[in-house]
Amino acid sequence: MNKETWDAFAAARARCKAYIDSLSRSLPDLREYQQALVDGRPGPAYTVETPVLYNSALDELTQDDEIRLILVADNPGRREQAAENRRYLIGPSGKIADRFFREHPELGIDFRRQAIVLNKTPVHTPRTGELKELCRAGGPALARAVSESQRFMAALLPELQRALPSVPVWITGYSEMKKGGVFEAYAEYLKSRYPDSLRERLFLYRHFSMNQFTVDLRRQAAPGESLRETLERIGRAYRLRILGW
Repeated sequence: MNKETWDAFAAARARCKAYIDSLSRSLPDLREYQQALVDGRPGPAYTVETPVLYNSALDELTQDDEIRLILVADNPGRREQAAENRRYLIGPSGKIADRFFREHPELGIDFRRQAIVLNKTPVHTPRTGELKELCRAGGPALARAVSESQRFMAALLPELQRALPSVPVWITGYSEMKKGGVFEAYAEYLKSRYPDSLRERLFLYRHFSMNQFTVDLRRQAAPGESLRETLERIGRAYRLRILGW
């Protein structure tokens, strides 16, 4: 990154970190509601350690790094929020994403070194779908905070795109961005406020979890089309379906 690009990225990163810290401090009872979700569901028991998570991997980036992708996942899960990790997309979905890029070197992306990973909200739940349950338990104030966090994270995208104008944005897990979905607030912000000049570099996809992304990619592959062409075609089609542009 040149100095101008690095300064713009560093400013966006600092704003993100400050917002997430402020959000965490504003929700002192959040951990209690999250732990109740963990304790009341089947699956591995664990202690909620980071109720609102900033991706610490962003702090490891330097001006010498070459960023080639901005990838947006859902929200921090069990492994992401653990104090020993505190970074996004490192659980099963992250492993599938990492494998996808390693198996397709023609894309020229080292996922763990050249991708910025964001989430649609920094608020942790054991499973993404449980965000609604968490908001019901926490009441209107928590529901508003989660929606506002989605709008903040959506607003962060064009800020990063302007800093990295040649870098594409992949938003994975589009199904919950539909009306009534967990991430409706995120989608609504993008629909109405995303700058026209940046829209062609933004693409939507299925989630990496349970190999949804790769299965969908194989299903929609067309003869004679390169992988990059297929990805862009699929990403534009889902963008039109969900965002209308």
